[in-house]
Amino acid sequence: MTDTARTARAGVPERPTLDGLEETWARRWQEEGTYAFDRSKQRSDVYAIDTPPPTVSGELHMGHVFSYTHTDLVARFQRMRGRAVFYPMGWDDNGLPTERRVQNVYGVRCDPALPYDPGWRPPATPVSDAARRDPTPISRQNFIELCERLTVADEQVFEALWRRLGLSVDWSLTYTTIGRAARATSQRAFLRNLARGEAYQAEAPTLWDVGFATAVAQAELEDRERPGAYHRLRFAGPGGREVLIDTTRPELLPACVALVCHPDDERYADLVGGTVRSPLFAVEVPVRAHPLADPAKGTGIAMVCTFGDLADVTWWRELQLDTRVVIGRDGRLLPEPPAGVPAQPYAALAGQTVNGARRTIVELLADAGDLVGEPRPITHPVKFYERGDRPLEIVSTRQWYLRNGGRDTALRDALLARGRELRWVPEHMRHRYEHWVSGLTGDWLVSRQRFFGVPVPVWYRLDDAGEPDFTHPLTPEESALPVDPSSDAPPGYEESRRGRPGGFVGDPDVLDTWATSSLTPQIVGGWETDPDLFARVFPMDLRPQGQEIIRTWLFSTVVRAHAEHGVLPWRDAVLSGWILDPDRKKMSKSKGNVVTPMALLEQHGSDAVRYWAANGKPGMDLAFDPAQIKVGRRLATKLLNASRFALGLGAADALRAPATEPLDRAMLAELSGLVATATSALEAYDHTAALQATEAFFWRFCDDYIELVKERAYGSGPGAGSARAGLASALSVQLRLFAPVLPFVTEEVWSWWRYGSVHRAPWPTTYEVGRAIQGEGDPELLRLAGDALSQVRRAKSERKLSMKAEVPLAEALGPAALLEKLTLVADDLRAAGRISKLDLLPDRTPELVIACAF
Repeated sequence: MTDTARTARAGVPERPTLDGLEETWARRWQEEGTYAFDRSKQRSDVYAIDTPPPTVSGELHMGHVFSYTHTDLVARFQRMRGRAVFYPMGWDDNGLPTERRVQNVYGVRCDPALPYDPGWRPPATPVSDAARRDPTPISRQNFIELCERLTVADEQVFEALWRRLGLSVDWSLTYTTIGRAARATSQRAFLRNLARGEAYQAEAPTLWDVGFATAVAQAELEDRERPGAYHRLRFAGPGGREVLIDTTRPELLPACVALVCHPDDERYADLVGGTVRSPLFAVEVPVRAHPLADPAKGTGIAMVCTFGDLADVTWWRELQLDTRVVIGRDGRLLPEPPAGVPAQPYAALAGQTVNGARRTIVELLADAGDLVGEPRPITHPVKFYERGDRPLEIVSTRQWYLRNGGRDTALRDALLARGRELRWVPEHMRHRYEHWVSGLTGDWLVSRQRFFGVPVPVWYRLDDAGEPDFTHPLTPEESALPVDPSSDAPPGYEESRRGRPGGFVGDPDVLDTWATSSLTPQIVGGWETDPDLFARVFPMDLRPQGQEIIRTWLFSTVVRAHAEHGVLPWRDAVLSGWILDPDRKKMSKSKGNVVTPMALLEQHGSDAVRYWAANGKPGMDLAFDPAQIKVGRRLATKLLNASRFALGLGAADALRAPATEPLDRAMLAELSGLVATATSALEAYDHTAALQATEAFFWRFCDDYIELVKERAYGSGPGAGSARAGLASALSVQLRLFAPVLPFVTEEVWSWWRYGSVHRAPWPTTYEVGRAIQGEGDPELLRLAGDALSQVRRAKSERKLSMKAEVPLAEALGPAALLEKLTLVADDLRAAGRISKLDLLPDRTPELVIACAF
C-alpha cells in the first residue's frame, strides 16, 4: 500500500470550490492506495464487511445510494479507528434478470439444442420491437457470451457511479457472482452439502414461472392482488346427492384427486371415506377430512387438484393422494389427459393456455348443467415470482434442494438460535428473520432451469437403455472446479460417451443466484484458496443489507455458514430502511417514482448527496428531499470557507500549541464532549446522531467562536496564540468527525495544511482534545458568550445597522454568578460586538440580557 503520509501539503487556494473535487480525489485515492486493505494485520485488527453485490442488470437508484453510503460511513469510521478495513465490492451478474436484459437488448433467446457458432455476432442495438417479439434463437454458449459482454459494460457504469459517490472500497478486491472464483466456491459448497446429505434431489410439486421457464423458491414469492371469480361446480354424491364446491381454478377439474372438508364439519361427515363423481369427466374421487379445510370458506368443502396452489400440495402430501398433472412447463394443458381421465371431454382443453382452458371448461360445465349460477367476481392474492409477470403454476419436476429447517425441527431451532446470536441493527429486524424461519414449509429449492448461472456440478450415468441414474450422481474433484457438465466430461469418461447408453449426461440446470450470493463471505474471503486471508476476515464483522432480503440473502448466508463452518458468517447485521418519494410512498420501479442519482451527484456534489443519506438511520425510512441535499451542499461550502478563514488567521502553525484563554478552553471542552458523543453513536451504527451533533457544534463554532476570537487571532502575543491553537485543534478534529460523511471536502481542506489523507488520520479522542487545553475548560462559557453576542447582533438588526456598527455602550444584566463568568470572555465579546463600553449590572434580571445603547 502506498504511504499516503508522504502526500505533500497543497496550500490554501485563493478561491476554494467544491467543483471538481470528486474527480480529483477519486483519482488520488486510487493512485495512492488510500483504501487498500492491509492483509498483514491480525484478525483482531481487521474490520471485514460483507458488502451487498448489486444486481448489474438493473439501474442504480437513490435507494442504493442511501444504503451503500451508510456502509461507507462505517468503513471510514473503522479505518480511522485504526482497523484494517476489508471492504470489497461485488457484482451480482448471473441469473434471471441478466438473461431477461440480454433478451431485450439483443432480441435473442437461448436454445440449448443449437450448436455453438463461434462466428455469430450480435445485432446492433437497440433492436426493434419486432425483434424482441420474435427473438433469434442462439446456442447456450453464444447466449452466455452475450450475458458476459453486457454485464462487463454494466459493471463499468456501476463502478463509475460508486467512485463518484466516494465509496472507500478496495477495488482490487472486486468480484462477480459468475466469475471463476465464485463458480468454484459455489460448486465446492454444493458438493460438500451433497456429501453431508444437506443437498438432495427430489421429484416433487414445484412452483414454476412460465415466463422464465424455471422453478422458483419459496423465498422468491410475492402475493399480488388479481381479479378472479368463484365458480360453483356440482359433483355427484351417493344416492343422487349434490355436492357443491367453489373454485377459482375450474380448468383444473381434470386434475382433481379428492374433495376435502374439515373433520368437525357435520355437513359432510357422512361423505368422508366414500367417493363422489366429478362433473364432465365422471371420475370417482375420494372425500377426505383435513384440519386445514375451512368450513367458512365457500361451501366448506374444497376440490384438491394436482396442483392449483400450495394448499393442494399439502393435502396431496399429507393425505397421500393420487397425482393427475394437467399443466405443463409451458403453462399449457398437456396434450394427453392423465391416467383415469377420459380423453373425449379432455380433448377440448388439450394444448390451451390456462386462461383459454378456463373459458372452455366454464362453457362446457354450463352446457352440461353442472355450473351452478353465474361466476362471482372476486379480487384475491395470487402467487408470483418476484421478478415475473405471470401467475405461478405448480408442476411436478425433479429439482435440487438444500436443507434449511423447513422440514427439520432440529435444524430450524439451530438457525433460530443463530439469529439470536446475531446483533441486529435495529433490533426489531430480528423478528422478521424469526417469522420467516418459523414459517418455512419446505427446503430451499436451489436448481434453476436457466442458462447464465453456476452449473450444478454433477453428471448421471446412463444405463443400457439410455436412462439416467439420478440416485448416484457423478461428481468432480474439488481441484477441478469450476466445471460445466454441459461441456466437461465426468472423471473416468470420455466426451464421446456423452448422451449414449452406458455413458453419461450432464445435469442441465444451474444453481439459484442466491445459492451463490449466499457465499459472498467465502467468495471474497478466499475460502480454501487463500487460507491466510480467510483466517483474517472470517467470520466477518458486518453484513449491511436491505430489510426485504432478510429471507433470502441474510437467511441463506446463515444457512451456508452454519452448515460449512458451524458459525455465524458475521457479527452484526445493519438493515436499511426504504426511500420514500415526496408523497411518503416507497420508491420502486413498478410505481415509476424512482430517482436516479448521477444527475444529483453532478448538480449538487457527492458530499451533499451523502449528507442527505446520512440523515437516515438504519432501519428507518427516509423521504427523498432535494432541499436536504441543498443543505448538505451549504454545509460543505461553509466547511470550505470557514477552514480557509481559520487557516488564514495562522491556525496551521499553531496545531500543537496549548489553548490558554478561557473562551478557547471552553470551546475545546465542548468539542471534547462532541468527540465522545459522535464516537459512541458511530460505534452503535447511529451515524445520524453523530452527524447531527457534529453539525450543531460546527455552526456554533462558525457563528459564535470564530466571530468572537478573530480579532484576537489577528493580533500577537499569548492571547492570539491561544486563539490560533483553538482554531487549529477544532479544525483538525471537526474535519475528521465530518470525514465519513463528507469525504471530498474534508480531504480537500486537510490537504491544504496537513500531510497524508484525512481518511487515514486517527479518529479524534477526548484525550487528544484534552491535551490542547491548558487547565480546565467550561463548555457553558462558549454558550454564554454566544448568547451575549447574538443579543448584540439582534439589537443591530432591529435598528437596521451593519454588524460592523459600533455600540457606544452595552449593559449586561443578569445573575451575579453569570456576569462573573461573562467577565472571563468580556474582551472577546467587546471586540466581536464592536462594543466601546460594557457595563455589568448584577442581579437586575433572572437571566442574561444585553442592552445596547446607540
